[in-house]
Amino acid sequence: MLNLERIPDQVGYLVLTEDGAVVASGGELENDEQLATSITELVYTSEVLEQGSAPDNKFHKITVVYEDYTLGICLSNKRIHVVKRRTQLNDSPLIDMN
Repeated sequence: MLNLERIPDQVGYLVLTEDGAVVASGGELENDEQLATSITELVYTSEVLEQGSAPDNKFHKITVVYEDYTLGICLSNKRIHVVKRRTQLNDSPLIDMN
């Protein structure tokens, strides 16, 4: 498993199964089932929206930026990885889907 605790400015993390069950968590996101449900819905909604586009045009990561923190979301090994990081003063995009 990835060592999400080593990410700079990280204050919490979640690792979810494809159906949204929490596999691992820590920091401010420890056992945050409500966020896990919301993140899973966001990931599946983005996949539904992408079905009409080219097959190789799938997102690699989603970054959701709030005033005080960002949530970095990516898919790897049939898991959804979420990292909560403190926002830097010069962070800009509100939602970035790559």
